[in-house]
Formats: sequence, structure tokens, C-alpha cells
Amino acid sequence: MKKTISIIGGGPSAFLLAAFLDATKFTTTIYEKNKTAGRKFLVAGKGGFNLTHSEPIEQLIKRYTPSDFLEEALLNFTNTDFRNWLAQIGISTYIGSSKRVYPKEGIKPIEVLNAILDFLKKKGTIIKYEQTFTDWDIDNNPIINNNSIQSDYTVFSLGGGSWKITGSDGNWLNTFAKKGINTTPFLASNCAYQVNWESDFINKNEGSPLKNIAISCQNVTQKGEAVITKFGLEGNAIYGLSPQIREELHSNSKATIFIDFKPTLTLENVLSKIKSAIQKNTTATLKKELKLSTTQIDLLKTYLSKEVYLNPKSLAKFIKKFPLEITNTAKLDESISTVGGIELNAITKSFELKNLSNQFCIGEMINWDAPTGGYLLQACASIGVFVAKHLNTVN
Repeated sequence: MKKTISIIGGGPSAFLLAAFLDATKFTTTIYEKNKTAGRKFLVAGKGGFNLTHSEPIEQLIKRYTPSDFLEEALLNFTNTDFRNWLAQIGISTYIGSSKRVYPKEGIKPIEVLNAILDFLKKKGTIIKYEQTFTDWDIDNNPIINNNSIQSDYTVFSLGGGSWKITGSDGNWLNTFAKKGINTTPFLASNCAYQVNWESDFINKNEGSPLKNIAISCQNVTQKGEAVITKFGLEGNAIYGLSPQIREELHSNSKATIFIDFKPTLTLENVLSKIKSAIQKNTTATLKKELKLSTTQIDLLKTYLSKEVYLNPKSLAKFIKKFPLEITNTAKLDESISTVGGIELNAITKSFELKNLSNQFCIGEMINWDAPTGGYLLQACASIGVFVAKHLNTVN
């Protein structure tokens, strides 16, 4: 006789879990609180649909915080495995210039979602909509829409605390805490960071990009680009530093990042170009010899004294290491992802809750972090597959 599995929440981790469960052993039901499944999956696709990242798995693992927590799951279902599985369900992928992996040109996010849902339907997975988890009954059965759900296994895939419009509101956190499960409050990650710009600077440069730069914090460096907003800075060059920035904000109520405007050149190279320039005007030298943008030059001119700006040696130093103070993160609901949720010490290596046997937590509801670029989705997929294979083995 088949055993029953209740998956509470319909996101990527839930989909991959259901996809890899042995249909000869389990009857699987997904309980989704929205009218449709995968809403956050679709919203993520609006900004460029990064399914995963193509870098070697050993390097990819290091992108996560903490990296050792997800290592086994990622090795068990790698970025290559994910692409191969997508191909099997009819979704071809390609590697972009950024090494991120996208659906083949012309394939829309809704088509990817529908391919996954069609695969689950053919497997016999049941999906019930408008089903909201609120608590457990006295026998530790989850309560959904005021009804106790009895099953052999329960897997929670309730998401993090960002993008409430998609249903990922984190309202479940207090319910788990009251149950005696170790939790931690949600914090914004992969979000905009506040900078108190000089008014003249932001009036001229709001919306301008800083391209081909590198930003560092606590000796961790992220290459890419960022956009200057009235609030501060956002973009992939700063998203990947979220753990380091949060740590400094927590300790000091502020954080310092350093921008390298010319990461392809050494300090000596930069200084040499400034000194050997034909132009006598410093601003013209920065434009013609170093190819700095108007916005980059405005940053230097706004925040450096005239004496420092006109001194080749000091100017070169700040072009390679320009300090900028961060004072806060964007609001939780405006972040791309969150950290917090279920503490790692509350679950086993198989993602089972230590004080609720046969009940598991997967995906973004667990306290781990990753930068944008396909890493978030890859980890969610890997966790789902890992728990599926665990359950297939023990049954």
C-alpha cells in the first residue's frame, strides 16, 4: 500500500520534491494557498529568468552562506543535473555571457512552469489550491483550512519573507516558533542598500549605472554592476555581499563597502595612465585614459577633496578603493530574497524537523543565503530532490 505525502506550499522546492518522489511508493498531494501555483517563480522570471548558474559545482557551492549546509544536496543534484532534467521535460537551456543559465530564447517563464506542472500531473501528483496552513492539531497533524491533514509524511515548503504579493509572506514563522521549533526573524537579502547621497550628486545621477566595477566588503569581492537610486545602490555587484553588509550593519549600525572602478587594472596601471596622460585636465584624463563614466567621475569629485582629486597618487588609490557608507537595507518585502526562518539546528541532515518526526522543511523557509544569478533556484531544486531521494530510500 502506498504511503501518503503532504507537501504544504507550491514553489520550486515543492515541485522538484514531487517530481523525484517514487510514484510507486507514494501518493503525493501539494497544498497551495494561492489560486495558482508558482507565483513567485513567475515573478522571478520578469527580471531575466536565471534557472541556475553554469560555474563548476565546487565553485558554485562556495556561493552559499553557509556553504557546508547545502553541499551534500548540491552535489546530489548539480546545476548540470538540473539542466538535464529540464531538457527531459521539454525545456532547453543555454548559458549566457554572464555564465547564468536561461531557458532557450523564446521560452517564457509560464511555459517552464507549465512544463513542470504537466510533468507532475502525469506522475499523478495532486495539487489543491486555496489551502492555507495555520497550525498543528494535538496529534501534530497540520491544520489546513481548519481541517487536520493526516499523512505519513509532511513536507513544508512555505517560502521566505519577501514578495508578499506572491503569497511568500513569512506569516508561518510565529506558528513554528510557538511549536518550539528554533526560528530566527527574516532579514532582507539581495536588496537595495541605503546610501545618504549628497543632494547635488543624486539629482544629477539618479538611475545611472556603474558598469564593470567590483565592490568589496570584509575582504569579499563581487564583480558586476550597480545602479544608483535615490535610496542608495542596487544590482548584482552589491547583492552578492549581502551577508557581509548585514553583519556590519548588525554590529555597527552601518557598513562600509569599497568600489573598484577599474577592476581589470592594478593600482600601478591606474597611476601610470594618469601620470602619462597627454591631457592636462584631470577629468579629461579619467574619461579618455581610464574610460570612467560621467557618474563615476562625479562620485570621485563629490566625495574627494580638490587636493586629493588633483593628486595622481591619491586619486589612483580612490579609483581602486572608493569607500561608501551603507546605512540600511531596503524593506523586507522589497528584497529579492530573505534570510532567516527555520534555524539550521532545528533540522537534521535530511531536513527533518528534530522535534516533529516525519515532518520536513525545504527551500527558502530555512536560514541560508545565496546571491542572485540562478543560485537561489538551484538550491531550492537541489533540496527538494535531496529530500525526495531520502524518502524514496527509507521506504
